[in-house]
Amino acid sequence: MKAELLIVGGTIVDPSTGRSGAGDVLVSQGRIVGVVEPGTAVEAERTLDAAGCYVSPGFIDIHTHIYEGVQEMGVAPDRVGIDQGVTTVVDAGSSGFANYEDFVKRSIEPSKSRVLAWLNISAPGLAEGRSELADLAKLDPKATLEVIERHRDSIIGIKARMSGSVVKTSGIRPLEIAKDTAREAGLPVMVHVGNAPPALGDVLDLLEAGDVVTHAFHGKAGGILDADGSLIPQAAAALERGVLFDVGHGSSSFSFDTMIKAKELGIHPYSISTDLYLVNLVEGPVYSQAITMTKLLALGYTLEEVIAWATSAPAKVLGLETEIGTLKEGSEADITIFRIEEEPVLLKDAEGKTIAYNQQLIPQYTIRAGEIYSCST
Repeated sequence: MKAELLIVGGTIVDPSTGRSGAGDVLVSQGRIVGVVEPGTAVEAERTLDAAGCYVSPGFIDIHTHIYEGVQEMGVAPDRVGIDQGVTTVVDAGSSGFANYEDFVKRSIEPSKSRVLAWLNISAPGLAEGRSELADLAKLDPKATLEVIERHRDSIIGIKARMSGSVVKTSGIRPLEIAKDTAREAGLPVMVHVGNAPPALGDVLDLLEAGDVVTHAFHGKAGGILDADGSLIPQAAAALERGVLFDVGHGSSSFSFDTMIKAKELGIHPYSISTDLYLVNLVEGPVYSQAITMTKLLALGYTLEEVIAWATSAPAKVLGLETEIGTLKEGSEADITIFRIEEEPVLLKDAEGKTIAYNQQLIPQYTIRAGEIYSCST
């Protein structure tokens, strides 16, 4: 057997195939050409020693804010992408139809990470502030669809932030417009949920299979759990329809208490994302996808579950499950090599609650389309 790159000595964790255990990964021309048993004879141009590490599909973060240079919150994609073991980063509505071309030039074209986007249903996205859905005149389905058609290679859905401070007096109407537009485009929506109005139940009732609720496990009033800690009926119905609940940690949108109660009810994340932007990258409590994943490990989820929620599951959200989120032969060689370090860490949620844990997931190398990058975390 021959390969341009041979990753040896690691422990494979690939939920897409169910493979878990020792194995070597072969890469050529930016593609995975095989996963073989340790010791298999391979003629390789380059060898990467992954001894003591896990080798998984490249991590995918479906909620980031990476429109750097336009919003004070925006960060460079590679800073939260390949630098942190994440091969694919998805911007969550930082731009809309009015400035998406600029987003492409600033964020997609210069980046080594794969950069995709949820297009904000409002023309400016977040470039003019954080109440972008208060003025319905800024919502133009026709213009939005035109931009989507020009950028099918990078726009994977539509974003609507449905909380009181964003919609003001617009109520549920922005989501109705977003859903109609997304349906015409054949794409899902990602919906930010938080403080009412509109009520979460009204938001959930509009969503269909494949739509994403980000910040699903926040600790604010009016969330997926009622005052008694039971799942609200609209959330149960949404899950039954195939609506997907995403972590979307953020500065104020992930609660250990909510996650623990949901877990006890058998309600688990479909995907792990960060809602990373400048402040919570530098000052916390988010910091990285890897730390967010560590928090789920600390809550008792298995490594295989957590890796699935950061690889194969988000790949399906993006409609790219045959290309990324997998180590299957023929898929893109997007790979994360990480260690589980046995060292104490104090993990904090978005409400200031802390959990002491004895392990940390620490990325070592990011391989993006066959190119190797050392992680800075």
